[in-house]
Amino acid sequence: MAYGTLYLIPCPISDETAPWDVLPAANRAVMDALDYFIVENTRTARRFLSKAGVARPIDTLEFRELNEHTVAGREVEELVAPILAGRSAGVISEAGVPGVADPGALVVEACHRHGVRVVPLVGPSSIILALMASGLNGQSFAFNGYLPVKPPERAKAIRFFERRARSEGQSQLFIEAPYRNAKLLEQLLQTLAPETRLTVAADLTAPAERVETRTVGEWRRMSLPELNKRPAIFIIG
Repeated sequence: MAYGTLYLIPCPISDETAPWDVLPAANRAVMDALDYFIVENTRTARRFLSKAGVARPIDTLEFRELNEHTVAGREVEELVAPILAGRSAGVISEAGVPGVADPGALVVEACHRHGVRVVPLVGPSSIILALMASGLNGQSFAFNGYLPVKPPERAKAIRFFERRARSEGQSQLFIEAPYRNAKLLEQLLQTLAPETRLTVAADLTAPAERVETRTVGEWRRMSLPELNKRPAIFIIG
């Protein structure tokens, strides 16, 4: 029996954004054809597919979770087993594109190992959108995930990424839990040199979207954006 195909299905970054305002219409045919989904969060995925108006009734679809608690190995192999039996599957992240800053990469790796075809679909990535709108170096950049939570370790990481941005000309991207954004921005402005450029990209694709790049010295002299509980990407350049 031929293997199924693994499709990586982007979803909106913001709950305020309708699916087909940010997704290409070509994705609909794939989503309509699938009845098996590997998702970061079942409730979120069901809501996304319902809002997207997929052809099949939501209650007839099978959802299996792949998240930060999933252990590589047997658990991932169980998720892949239906695909090896000929059933195609879609991977859906909590927000944005699967497999990037997302546990979906585990099932993608397993599919490659088994020779299963993996097809990424087009959709919004907060990392790429922030970089596009930043005016910083888009030829060389690195996404560094989350910085340490404790202030001393976080300050050390900030200085490290600033040195890389200066010495290599490489844009340094990172994120934070939305409820800690304000504290992170405060420490960035305390730690970075005045001439270093800093991009803050919040609520990407949402009505309240705001992307600004300024030197740290300029940020220090202005009223700072309210970032509490707003998804944001930070870039040092």
